[in-house]
Amino acid sequence: MTEPATGDQRRALLLVLVAVGSVQLGGALAATLIPEVGVVGSVALRIAIGAAILLAWARPRLRGRSRSDWVSVATYAGVLTLMNLTFYASLERLPIGVAVTIEFIGPLTLALVLSRRAADLVGVAAAAAGVVLVSGAVDTSWSELDLLGIALALTAGACWAGYILASRRVGVRFEQIDGLALGLALSTLVMVPLGAITAGGSLLQGDVLLKGLGIAILSSALPYSLELVALRTLRPNVFGILLSLEPAAAALAGLLVLGQTLSAVRIAGMLLVVAASAVVLGRRPAPPAAES
Repeated sequence: MTEPATGDQRRALLLVLVAVGSVQLGGALAATLIPEVGVVGSVALRIAIGAAILLAWARPRLRGRSRSDWVSVATYAGVLTLMNLTFYASLERLPIGVAVTIEFIGPLTLALVLSRRAADLVGVAAAAAGVVLVSGAVDTSWSELDLLGIALALTAGACWAGYILASRRVGVRFEQIDGLALGLALSTLVMVPLGAITAGGSLLQGDVLLKGLGIAILSSALPYSLELVALRTLRPNVFGILLSLEPAAAALAGLLVLGQTLSAVRIAGMLLVVAASAVVLGRRPAPPAAES
């Protein structure tokens, strides 16, 4: 029997919904920045500004960390960086709703592997069918499909699955959001020089920095903070169902910010992915209390 939602649970639900919308608005804003400073420059700005915000907030401890701690956070930083690069690169070639839907195959497949429920195979098969519809393979000739964009979104999805695993390990080894702050700091050391090489002085233009600040807040600092608070109250299966709304939220953000519209076939595919994801992620058991 489902327990009625308490006031704290309702607030947690609202926090996650705001976080989901925030991430996708940040992605849509990033799509407007990429033409100005490129993929690498956009990722460099997001990560560097996000790192500055979270380092100032968390003030993570550096001393007393083991070699395993640093290996964990370095792995986390590497997966996070690659996930952002491949996803932002996919936004150059695909509508944001399409890119996020294809990317979502990553965490959905991970959920299936971790749950090992035979019934979830149906959900993943439905999601795969939805991705086929969303990609345009049904109503578009192969010669017109952006196969590179699809491949980039799939790579971002694989990195998203790796990010989930890496963040879990970092969460065990580091307090609060210390691991996230340090991971972004390590990524900054790599991305800022690359961003400077590829985008040069354009990274320091006022409107570019303002967009970078908006992306860092909307895509990193705000949603991560809201989710951290919400997960103290919300059960993982409920969180998973809410996370399944991301493709739809991405399509809405693409419409509102970028004026992107999707065909009826692609919308049907997106809804199929959302429904399948809600079923699969919603069935995941809660972890032991000692791990929460």
